[in-house]
Amino acid sequence: MDEIRKKGDGEIVEKESLEGPAEAEASDERVRSELERLRRELEAKENYDRFLRQAAELENFKKRMAREKEEILRYGNENLIRDLLPILDNLERAVEHAREGGNGEPLLEGIEMVLKGLLEVLNRYGVTPILAAGETFDPQRHEAIAQAPSKEQAPNTVIEEHHRGYYLLDHLLRPSLVTVAKAPESQEKK
Repeated sequence: MDEIRKKGDGEIVEKESLEGPAEAEASDERVRSELERLRRELEAKENYDRFLRQAAELENFKKRMAREKEEILRYGNENLIRDLLPILDNLERAVEHAREGGNGEPLLEGIEMVLKGLLEVLNRYGVTPILAAGETFDPQRHEAIAQAPSKEQAPNTVIEEHHRGYYLLDHLLRPSLVTVAKAPESQEKK
């Protein structure tokens, strides 16, 4: 059939009017399915573009986090070190004072002040000492390097602390190195 056709009285009629309702419906259906296919393609392309943007953002985030982690590891102790510098200055003054001479008592006082300052700074950062002398031996906090017989202390009691142990918040930094009391050997065993 032609696109355009003449009616018997000379009137021009378009093809659509010449088609039957079934043909027009099939044509509409083809147009709708083509439109739906194009809509799905467009949506898929938009989703793919969104996916690519999200993947790029995630990659940038990972790189930024890696840089920040590296900076934290590199400069994380900056505040602690800055707080320790005045203590270093005091130690240098104490050494200079000791070189000048004197009876040693001012030097001892200076070192005690430096020690007190150092302990205060460490405490601000969550470092606390483990008090061991006179306590019951605890293998979680103490490391026994010797045992000694003792009549004054109960067995399994710390009688001497060689190196003080420390906690960083709730984490054991270093256990205390201690000597632990044991029961004295009786005369019968000898």
